[in-house]
Amino acid sequence: MDEQTAGEAGEPGDDGPSYGIGAVARRLGVPAPTLRTWNLRYGIGPSHRSPGGHRRYGALDLRRLEEMNRLIKAGLPPAEAAQAALGTRVAPPGRPAGTRLVPVEVTPPAAPAHPRVPTAAALARAAVNLDGAAVVAGLAAALAEHGVPWTWRHLVLPVFDTIVRRQETTGAGVEIEHLFSERLLSALSERAGRPPVPAHPRPVLLACAADDQHSLPLYALAATLTGSHALETRVLGPRTPYAALGDAMRRLGPVAVFVWSQLEETGDPAPLGRLPVLRPASRIIVGGPGWWDVPLPAGVTRAVSLPDAVTQVLAGLH
Repeated sequence: MDEQTAGEAGEPGDDGPSYGIGAVARRLGVPAPTLRTWNLRYGIGPSHRSPGGHRRYGALDLRRLEEMNRLIKAGLPPAEAAQAALGTRVAPPGRPAGTRLVPVEVTPPAAPAHPRVPTAAALARAAVNLDGAAVVAGLAAALAEHGVPWTWRHLVLPVFDTIVRRQETTGAGVEIEHLFSERLLSALSERAGRPPVPAHPRPVLLACAADDQHSLPLYALAATLTGSHALETRVLGPRTPYAALGDAMRRLGPVAVFVWSQLEETGDPAPLGRLPVLRPASRIIVGGPGWWDVPLPAGVTRAVSLPDAVTQVLAGLH
């Protein structure tokens, strides 16, 4: 019996009930491998041991994890969320029954407050001016301050919307799109790949549908999974033939496969049904506006947003 299965119900400790990692994972909705990674990287882990020597989470450990999980969902990078959560405290021993655990100054701002993080309008102006250095600096500040999902939603998508509207109005501006895309790809690529301590032994495989070349969403997802959840990611990139994707699946045995389609002409889901069936199984997820509005092959699910894609990948880890 390992630490995940041993005594997962709350057991009395020196300061109240304690819990095994499996019980904590279910309570938080965070995979056990991710909890282990948080412990190794940030020092937020079990501080008790059962009589049998198994590591156990006490009340303060659990409160810190709850706070860290909340902050990450609010958009804070894991390192900053951990630092803030480590300031969480509990009432001292002997407190009255029902006393609540109290977080101390750990609520992040609802809106960006860091002066180095540009607004979407400012970042769009830098792109329009072909100021690559300003684009790089703005993206780096936003990613460091708020993480990938926030940057994607609040900066990247609005900037691309501005660029596209400019192109539709003037018929020009391809160079603006190319500069911004290239700088963004570089920033996201640096945050994707293999973490120092992967939270799961099997990687996540990401590819564009055959003949689709819009790979930036793949790198956004890969950077989020690697940076925030310590998952190894392999991005095959644009225009990946389904036969090549199937070969990669057989070689790597991924825990999940994510396929992006931007355009309707690349969105026929039928070839997905011919991807290999592996043991253990690979979760197949599609994203993007190009997929046809028809039933997907058995075992294939659709993600409607970056957070939804992350949630579906993590669900496959259990």
